[in-house]
Amino acid sequence: MDEIIDQNLEYIIHEIIDDAIFINVVSNRETVICPYCDTPSSKVHSHYERSLQDLPIQGLKVRVILNNKKMFCNNPGCNHTTFAESFDFLNFKATKTKRLENKIIKISMNVSSLTATDLLSKKAPYFLAKLPLKSKISY
Repeated sequence: MDEIIDQNLEYIIHEIIDDAIFINVVSNRETVICPYCDTPSSKVHSHYERSLQDLPIQGLKVRVILNNKKMFCNNPGCNHTTFAESFDFLNFKATKTKRLENKIIKISMNVSSLTATDLLSKKAPYFLAKLPLKSKISY
């Protein structure tokens, strides 16, 4: 389960509550690159939790609880003294994984807005789980 989303995450525990599964993960990186100056840092400032939506599993909504690191930047020339750890599977400050966003876009582009709203709100865990994971989206 620790490599479902990103190899830099470690699975801690999960819990099923009603129609959702909550999966707690933590980063296993010892060094993180500052996104502003590309300087590596291993000095942790603090930790905070991020709650993310991901693709459903067996009809259950998925919430990933990520224990994210805030790091100190070691570069005295950088305009930022701290920065948050980032991951390839997430856009900056996103609350949904990229793969979930892609499926939502795919659905929205192929049906009417009313149908998309119905599918994504009421039947999302069942409907999204049946769509292929990888799809090409053209704009």
